[in-house]
Amino acid sequence: MIEIGIAGKPNAGKSSFFKAATLAEAEIANYPFTTIKPNIGVGSVRVKCVCQELGFECNRCVDGWRFIPIKLIDVAGLVPDAHKGRGLGNEFLDDLRQSEAIIHVVDASGSTDLEGNEIGLGEHDPIEDVKFLTKEIDMWIYGILKRNWDKIMRKAKAEKRDAARHIAEQLAGLGFEEWMIRDAARDLDLLTIDDDGLKDFACELRKRRLKMLIAANKCDKAPKELVKKILKEYGDITVPTSAFYEIILRTAAKNGYIKYLPGDSDFKILKELNEMQKKALYRIRDYLAEWKTTGVQDALNKLVFDVLGYIVVYPVEDENKFTDSKGNVLPDAFLVKKGSTARELAYKIHTDIGKHFIYAVNAKTKMRIGEDHVLNNNDVIKIVSSA
Repeated sequence: MIEIGIAGKPNAGKSSFFKAATLAEAEIANYPFTTIKPNIGVGSVRVKCVCQELGFECNRCVDGWRFIPIKLIDVAGLVPDAHKGRGLGNEFLDDLRQSEAIIHVVDASGSTDLEGNEIGLGEHDPIEDVKFLTKEIDMWIYGILKRNWDKIMRKAKAEKRDAARHIAEQLAGLGFEEWMIRDAARDLDLLTIDDDGLKDFACELRKRRLKMLIAANKCDKAPKELVKKILKEYGDITVPTSAFYEIILRTAAKNGYIKYLPGDSDFKILKELNEMQKKALYRIRDYLAEWKTTGVQDALNKLVFDVLGYIVVYPVEDENKFTDSKGNVLPDAFLVKKGSTARELAYKIHTDIGKHFIYAVNAKTKMRIGEDHVLNNNDVIKIVSSA
């Protein structure tokens, strides 16, 4: 399962975003360091189920929408100089080591300072929050490299081996791959690099290892000029959000008061409501009319599909009925990286199936495909294996 970290300074709404995305219980309060130990839960990306394209219904989707699970981890709030151990910085950075990407929850309302303390609405520039988080991660990576750099370089010279391979071995536990090291060092001479160059190298490594999306949170109360400022600076990786409103909608839907799916642009009231409930929901409806959605589901989708480059593939055992061996129609939906092959899908289903791969079948066209065939989004694939 893809693992996504939810990060940001204290009191920016990280735990609210986590709860909005998972409906898992997480302590939420308006003071710094409410989250000490990471909250772990399961969210979903939302896609149009391929059953709509094929002209029939399956029992794995809701109103034609397939929700594919992803793992979310809400880590402790980060403050300036966390890489030096301030606040809960060391724990925060360690909790992120398994994440494939980060949703950086930013207080777009400007009502909390860099430490997460409450101030007046619009008094803090949220752009500073974006910059300080990337700096802290860069300095964390730099610190890890710096501790053993001289030893690594001496070993590389002595063994006359590529320095990138030694660095990859040191950083393997943090999820770095050798290609990331080589790509980041493309224009650098690692054997003669100075301290400033090492910091630049750490920054380039972070860009390749930890992709990021900004959730410009608290848009329900944020001054419009601050939201526009974030979008102007980071528009390609920013989604305006209101985790607070998403929690209300998902909770109301769970309790049967409204019909609402995460990511919907409206909701339908199903039960009689009191005046306070009506007022709250009508206020949210006005927000949706302006922003289209609360942004929480959009943030997950944008990160997984646009930033990380995943597609959806449906493995089946019967290519004619689109079922598994028990007759379940389109039982699974897998997230795979763009460019993945049929054999790589087989390995994702089970290691033995990948090892003993014979061929695959495109269930839509009934055509046989080989191990190197590159998969497309919404492919329905049967794997034939001797396992």
